Amino acid sequence: MNTRDPQALIEKLKNLPPERVAEVEDFVDFLKTRDEKTRDTAAQRLGEAMAKLSAVDFPMMSEDEVQVEVEAARRERRARLGADRR
Repeated sequence: MNTRDPQALIEKLKNLPPERVAEVEDFVDFLKTRDEKTRDTAAQRLGEAMAKLSAVDFPMMSEDEVQVEVEAARRERRARLGADRR
């Protein structure tokens, strides 16, 4: 089942016995908590990475320098993926 219609979901919920509705509610709460924990963990990791970058104190890269780095990383990835396919 992959419904995008909230009203259809509500109708299905109305047809469930109360104990099943409680299970659905628990599952929804679980999903919400899991998403919040994921966001919190990501925010914490980003903060730690930013602190490490600040401590290094490298000069800012120009857009051209960033582009060169991106292209080099892409070439390296393509070469690695090509070697894996052999």
